[in-house]
Amino acid sequence: MDDLLPIISRNGYVLLAAICFAEAIGLPLPAAIAILTAGAVAAYGKLHFYSVFAFSWIAMLVGDSLLYYIGRISGWALLGFLCRVSASPETCILRSAEYFYRRGKLTLLFAKFIPGVNTMSPPLAGSMRMRVGDFLQFDAIGTALYVGAYSLAGYVGSDALRTITRRMRSAGSAAELIFAIGLGVYVIYRIWVYRKYRLLDMVPRVPVAELARRLASDEGHSIVIADVRSHGYYDANSQRIAGSIRVEPNNLEEEIKNLPKDREIYLYCT
Repeated sequence: MDDLLPIISRNGYVLLAAICFAEAIGLPLPAAIAILTAGAVAAYGKLHFYSVFAFSWIAMLVGDSLLYYIGRISGWALLGFLCRVSASPETCILRSAEYFYRRGKLTLLFAKFIPGVNTMSPPLAGSMRMRVGDFLQFDAIGTALYVGAYSLAGYVGSDALRTITRRMRSAGSAAELIFAIGLGVYVIYRIWVYRKYRLLDMVPRVPVAELARRLASDEGHSIVIADVRSHGYYDANSQRIAGSIRVEPNNLEEEIKNLPKDREIYLYCT
């Protein structure tokens, strides 16, 4: 915040729009902090509040629309790429898909406020073939709520933000120490999360050819294949394994009750 105040004051709307667009397409830039700071700068009279809102809103909407159309064209490819930076690709997809499963288009109204879901929602909506008009309508409202909340908070709390930045300057060494400790804790946390999800590699797997051989043999009648894809299943053009049953991953507690207990069950996912 201490650095953003003078930077945004000098570069104004172009820098603000660039940061908002970058975060919308998945880059790790702090759009919320930039909007909050721009709102505070508007309170000082160096920027216009409505222009801050308009530039932020348009930039994020353009970024979301870009991901929506790429997701509509590429389907899983874009989602897989975005999830590679996540500690757990399965959680990355499933969390966003769960919101869509439970709330549908309303997910777009609050997705911006939820880390992870904010970037995944537009391409997921595109890959699920949500109608363009519905996407633009709900995403525009959700983005307006997000931008409005942070810009208004910065405008109303401008004096408090200025006081905080002044104290940060006067306590420079302490702030640097706190930042260094926080960075160290974050790095340790990310290493722990990475090692935790490495355990997923230990899940037993069977080669496709081996499963096909078993299905064609006498033991085929004792095998159940369950489709647990959180994405792609709803696409009418998607391919499915013949004879497989659907197990909805967002409703596992109920779905598991219906699975047979006397047969081998093989799962395949996204």
